[in-house]
Amino acid sequence: MVSVVQNVAIDCADAYELARFWSRVTGRPLHPEDGPGSRETQVQLAAEGPVLYFNQVPEPKTVKNRVHLCLRPETSRDQEVDRLLGLGATFVADHREPDGSGWAVLADPEGNEFCVLRSASDRAAVNP
Repeated sequence: MVSVVQNVAIDCADAYELARFWSRVTGRPLHPEDGPGSRETQVQLAAEGPVLYFNQVPEPKTVKNRVHLCLRPETSRDQEVDRLLGLGATFVADHREPDGSGWAVLADPEGNEFCVLRSASDRAAVNP
C-alpha cells in the first residue's frame, strides 16, 4: 500500500487571484467551479493527478517556504524568467552560473518562492 499525492496546498490571502497567476504560469485551467471570491481554488495540472490547491487563510506569509515548486520551462530558463516577471513574479535570488547551469528563484505575487530550472534545450547546449 502507498499514498498518492492529491494536491500541493498553498496558503494565501486571495485564493482565486493567486490561482489565476499560477494558471497563467502553468498554462493549465482553474477548476470550473472556482471564481472570484472563492476561498479555495484549484489549478488542474492534468486530467488525472495532483492539483495546485490554494487555500485562503487569515495570516500572512512570514518565513521562507520549506517546500516549493520547481519549474522546467519549454523555452529557455532566461526567457521563462522574463515571462514570469511580466506576469507579476518578483526576482528573489540568482543561482545561474556562467557555464549556463543553475536556476533562478522567483516569488509569486504573495511571496511564495519557486525555482525556474534550465530547460531541456538549455541543458543540451551545455552538455552536447
